[in-house]
Amino acid sequence: MRFSFWRDWTSKMPSRAKADVAPVAGAPAPVPPSKPVPTAPSEFGDVDLRTIWQALVRKRMWVIVPTAVAFGLSLLAVNMITPRYKSEARILIDGRENFFLRPNGERTEERGSLDAEAVTSQVQLLLSRDLAREVIKANKLAELPEFDPVLRGVSPLRTLLALFGIGRDPFKMTPEERVLESYYERLTAYAVDKSRVMVIEFLSRDPELAERVTNSIADGYLVLQQAARQNQAKSASQWLLVEIESLRKKVADAEARVEEFRSKSNLFVGTNNTTLSNQQLGELNTQLNNARALKSDAESKARLIREMLQSGKPIEASEVLNSELVRRLSEQRVTLRAQLAEQSSTLLGGHPRIKELKAQILDIDRQIRDEAGKISRSLENDARIASARADGLNGSLDQLKRQATSNNGQDVQLRALEREAKAQRDLLESYLAKYREATTRENIDAVPADGRIISRAIVSNTPAYPKKLPTVLIATMAMLMLTAGYIATGELLRMTAPGPVAAVRLPVAPLRDTHPQMLAGLTEIERLAAMLREGEDAARKITVIGAHQDEGVTLTALTLARLLSRGSKVVLVDLAMASPTLAAVSTDPAAPGLTELMQGSASFSDIITKDRLSGVHIVGAGRDAAQRELLQLPRINLAIDALSRAYDYVVLDAGTASDLPASVIAAQAHAVIIPDPAITPTARDMMKSQLLASGFAGVTILSALPKAMDPGAPGDRFAAA
Repeated sequence: MRFSFWRDWTSKMPSRAKADVAPVAGAPAPVPPSKPVPTAPSEFGDVDLRTIWQALVRKRMWVIVPTAVAFGLSLLAVNMITPRYKSEARILIDGRENFFLRPNGERTEERGSLDAEAVTSQVQLLLSRDLAREVIKANKLAELPEFDPVLRGVSPLRTLLALFGIGRDPFKMTPEERVLESYYERLTAYAVDKSRVMVIEFLSRDPELAERVTNSIADGYLVLQQAARQNQAKSASQWLLVEIESLRKKVADAEARVEEFRSKSNLFVGTNNTTLSNQQLGELNTQLNNARALKSDAESKARLIREMLQSGKPIEASEVLNSELVRRLSEQRVTLRAQLAEQSSTLLGGHPRIKELKAQILDIDRQIRDEAGKISRSLENDARIASARADGLNGSLDQLKRQATSNNGQDVQLRALEREAKAQRDLLESYLAKYREATTRENIDAVPADGRIISRAIVSNTPAYPKKLPTVLIATMAMLMLTAGYIATGELLRMTAPGPVAAVRLPVAPLRDTHPQMLAGLTEIERLAAMLREGEDAARKITVIGAHQDEGVTLTALTLARLLSRGSKVVLVDLAMASPTLAAVSTDPAAPGLTELMQGSASFSDIITKDRLSGVHIVGAGRDAAQRELLQLPRINLAIDALSRAYDYVVLDAGTASDLPASVIAAQAHAVIIPDPAITPTARDMMKSQLLASGFAGVTILSALPKAMDPGAPGDRFAAA
């Protein structure tokens, strides 16, 4: 943003004001802006690794001697321990089952795969006491001193530990308890992750015994599985046999009640499994429909013939044409017409022969019409007969309906009894089928188990216990780390002993306008921070602008940000490029900044660092001052808006703001102005009015330059570092 009035204020600064910012006598020597003053590591509580290393070298014998002793003792111990050999067997749980042994209802279904819980349950079966007793008995482990401590004699150490309640006295245990305890100490069974494979591991001093016991456990597991299946089938067949005898009696009683009720209520069954009354109703209904159809057909044919006779049209009805008399008369008419046609060719119309032929033809036509009338009357008689039959059938049908209505209640009771009898009969048949299947399963000796051995145990000649090299290395490294850690801890306690806290100093040499008025300015900046925190000004963006491009603007912005950070989230954004003050207080002075963000080579998480002495977050302008024109791009507004949404306060170190856009530093912002010391009160008021007109939400013009403050205890004030 280029404020014309602001450029005028900075260009017309009196020469005496420039003289006022000369270095004050007694001030620290100037420090180059590009190289912040380094601070001693001890000032920030850093660990001096070189001092710790020197202490370790100085007391090296306290490390070497115990480590060598631990190495020798561990080596001696692992060679004195009696070695044990391990054998391993693997079992795959695949839920095997003979297809032909499945129930009929399940032969078309696919069995689901076992889940992890089912495999874990099978592992517990491997560890069951019943299986352990069978394996101990089969391999005579109770007769071996390795598994029965009493057979090895009295152990003074074990007896002494038992007196103090540590461990168990073998002589107070039963022989079975002693052998089982030794057995489970040497047995390990687990499921392989993400598989249905179980692993059996057994340790013994005798490698052949380890192999034999491991295979016995695997074989015994399969035998237990088969026995469990056979016992299940046997229990099911016994239960089904009792239920079948009871169901047979129930079925016989139910069927007897059905027949008794049917004979008592005369609800006999005819063809198609229907009662006689219902069957008669159906037959009468069919006859009635046929009689009605015959009546309708005869009436239609008679009416058609009458209409033909009345209209004088030729009789073309099929009933008339199919009559034998009409057929003969029609043949005679055809013959007479042929003769008439033949005589008409030689005789005139008044000739007696011609008249005779015409009279014969008319007589034949009259006979045909008389025959048609007879047929029509015959059809009408048929219709009346069919109507009378339909009336009779209607009466019979009504009588049967009344009879069927009276039998409906009894029919309902009969159907209920039949359903009960059918349900009992179906249940009996189902139990009979299951009983046959259970009996078949019980009698088959080769019932498949849920698993199969995929890897049998073999004799191993390599000891599995103890692990000599890992044990020696662990003991040696543990003693080395213990002794070295003891010495390093003592040195750290000596280095971090409580002492006076030294004030951290700022490279304040670049500040050329230091003068006694700074003490009064400290109170002024605190009042400004309190005003912003209490909400007297709604602005959450604070822009700090100075009349001169020096570290005074940065110090003011940093002090204000630290004051606001007490109870709020604050970020300080450097828009003045490469401030040595911010580089000195930042936890990562070499971090990228806004210019790298504009170029897309860095993200927000890359450009945000922290203040060493407070909770203020810092965003630098960028590494390369030649890229400052990137801060004039419209995208800088998006970055500032994003920070405003993430933090309670955004403090902008704008320097002199000579080349920054107004939309960045003025929009919804409170301006904090560090003016030239020689400015008059009238000029202050004019400057404030012009800044408000430029878009600032509020303006505060400081009267003095404040010092940076440490965010520690209230009242403590240190220079930022």
